[in-house]
Amino acid sequence: MTLDMQFVTYEVRAGAAIITINRPEQRNALNNRVLAELGAGVLAAKADPDVRSIVLTGAGDKAFCAGGDLKEMGGKVDPIGEHEGRGGLARLFDALWSAGKPTIARVNGYCLAGGFGVALACDIVVASDKSQFGAPEIHVGLWPYMISVPLIRAMPPKQALKLMLTGERVSAQRGHELGFITDLVPEAELDAKVDEYIATFRATSPQAMAFGRSTFYNVVDHNTPGRLAYLHTMLGLAITAPDADEGLAAFAQKRKPRWVLEAEPES
Repeated sequence: MTLDMQFVTYEVRAGAAIITINRPEQRNALNNRVLAELGAGVLAAKADPDVRSIVLTGAGDKAFCAGGDLKEMGGKVDPIGEHEGRGGLARLFDALWSAGKPTIARVNGYCLAGGFGVALACDIVVASDKSQFGAPEIHVGLWPYMISVPLIRAMPPKQALKLMLTGERVSAQRGHELGFITDLVPEAELDAKVDEYIATFRATSPQAMAFGRSTFYNVVDHNTPGRLAYLHTMLGLAITAPDADEGLAAFAQKRKPRWVLEAEPES
């Protein structure tokens, strides 16, 4: 199957669709085009009867995905269009959860912000021991709105909230302890572990898998679509706030942000 892809590669191997974010120089950062291409890849895999599982990963060995491309965020040229584009993350989550086939995140290196959410939206997270995870949006005057649902689903809610409040990065070992990593392996064994899952899912009943997996997601959270719509709206509001402008500018200029409500230093 040929897809019109610029930043994502798609191939079918051994009964699995391998969908790769191919922006290694940008640490596989997400933008609206990347999100649309990832979604298209998942939908293509869903429609292909030869595909029995779906693997999401990032090109290179530095990052699965370091989050949203901050250089492309906060633009005011077309705010309505930008808001619609940011909804691509919600659409990607919906596509993953309704894929009808097992989804596997193959994680090596940085897995941050939106990339963290994409990984945790998958059924299985196989991570190398060199991986790092986190939701650092608070440091640029934002909040990890869209990834709240997969984070809360994947670990105890208070632990998810702590990561969002502090923006701290955690090791793969800590992620395994928290439960959001299903398999922690040495980097050299990462592909072998993913291949094990591909072989396992290739041998299972596709009908039983589709019915059972759908049942799981229907009972784990009855109002996920409503929550994603609400979070999308909140992200659209937050991105226009002064602190978001300041945080993104400070990131680009490699300086400490100066928040609007931050107290003036005493003389």
